[in-house]
Amino acid sequence: MDGKSFGLSCSLGMEDDSLNLSRFLDKLFREWEDRKARGLFHHDISCCETKVSPIGYCHVLLTPKIQDCLPQRIDEESFLIAMYVAREARNPFFRVGYNSLGGFATINHLHFQAYYLKVKYPVEKATTEKLTTLVNGVSIAQLVDYPVSGFVFEGGASLLYLSDVVARVCIFLQENNRPFNVLISESGNRVFLLPQCYAEKQLLGKASQEFLEMRINPAIWELSGHLVLKRKKDYDEASEPNICRFLVEAALSVTEYQELKRCVLDFLAVSYACNSDIDS
Repeated sequence: MDGKSFGLSCSLGMEDDSLNLSRFLDKLFREWEDRKARGLFHHDISCCETKVSPIGYCHVLLTPKIQDCLPQRIDEESFLIAMYVAREARNPFFRVGYNSLGGFATINHLHFQAYYLKVKYPVEKATTEKLTTLVNGVSIAQLVDYPVSGFVFEGGASLLYLSDVVARVCIFLQENNRPFNVLISESGNRVFLLPQCYAEKQLLGKASQEFLEMRINPAIWELSGHLVLKRKKDYDEASEPNICRFLVEAALSVTEYQELKRCVLDFLAVSYACNSDIDS
């Protein structure tokens, strides 16, 4: 993170040559409904609405199958929809994010968020270390020297393969009551999955009072390095070390992450045949 580049004082990516994402979204959902009506897709995008409290250009909610009143739990179809939206934008600065229950999803209905910010997030610039490659070509790595531990998925023979792997891991975490956040990056070519525990710390009274007073819930945008600081004091005193300390509060401990990593890799080893480069 460079200085205060994580705040809204930086460019919001609304340069003259930026993609008109409002038109893109309108066109995307019209085409999706048309293809669905012709039987080319079985997936449904019922609604894409503007956020009431946007933090960036074209900040929207993507709500698959809204008429079905689904809870905030990922399934393979809904995650594939989010991946398609990221890909069809064809712009690396348009990201799609997801917050699980316990990971600061504010409403318990199935939804993703998306917005455009013409700057590379700190998490996207972080060093990674390869863990394994699945037989379908999907590569799995982990973040290195970043305040929040997490997984990075990329590659695969198709978008469908990559989407399926990430969705399976999300479902595995859901079933084991492990909060997490997801960032779909680089037009759907790279996906970050960040387990976290800040809400649990708050519930148990273990969260730092210093950071509670900032009144920032570390969801996917915050964990990725884009924070909206609500108090002038916090903005004036903002620095990379302070922001990193805040993000570390949300992260699993080294021991917790290593155990979770082992469980995830064991789960994938059963689901897919893995190569042998697993770093436990």
